[in-house]
Amino acid sequence: MAGHSKWANIQHRKGRQDEKRGKVWTRVIREIMVAARSGGGDLSANPRLRLAVEKAKAANMPADTIKRNIDKATGNLEGVHYEEIRYEGYGIGGAAIIVDTMTDNRVRTVADVRHAFSKYGGNMGTEGSVAFQFKHCGQLVFAPGTSEDRVMEVALEAGAEDVVSDDDGAIEVLTPPAEFETVKNALEAAGLKPEVAEVTLRPENTIELTGEDAARMQKLLDVLEDLDDVQEVYHNAAL
Repeated sequence: MAGHSKWANIQHRKGRQDEKRGKVWTRVIREIMVAARSGGGDLSANPRLRLAVEKAKAANMPADTIKRNIDKATGNLEGVHYEEIRYEGYGIGGAAIIVDTMTDNRVRTVADVRHAFSKYGGNMGTEGSVAFQFKHCGQLVFAPGTSEDRVMEVALEAGAEDVVSDDDGAIEVLTPPAEFETVKNALEAAGLKPEVAEVTLRPENTIELTGEDAARMQKLLDVLEDLDDVQEVYHNAAL
């Protein structure tokens, strides 16, 4: 991944997420419901649900709201049934885009996603058309100035796969998805607090976009992220 723009990209993304805070609850509730339905409502036995609840707490969601949605998903309350669907496509300059959705109406969702791609300069692809350009992994990113030696020592001991130092001084810890929680807990116990900690799709390579191309790509990403059924948008553009 192009190191020189990593930190700027992450800060930019966090800023945009903060602007859209109102949508965060909706997305987190869906994630909680799908995680609870697929893996049960017991936090200790369901890592995906634990992560979703962590996100909910970080978004200041009340505990009773979290519990009510877990109950709804596990059948203790009547709820809506969501399914997960992934779409793949290309943005400006051939940049790869993956759109993860949760929906109770797949016909509506595919129409919305296809419309966004075609209206804003992208193209919907077929399943698998860009997924090979991403790696499913745990990713923890530390701010420039963090001790790389200390991060490396703790992370590798806890089961991390790799520690990458980016050109701008940010440090990335990459883990297998199953080891993410263990590594995150070990780093936090050692007083190392990541700026970003998530199980994600990390691009293997990036495409640098500048000027008008970067602005057009950002517009496409914004429109996709604003769709009601979209949970996450992954891409390999360095903007």
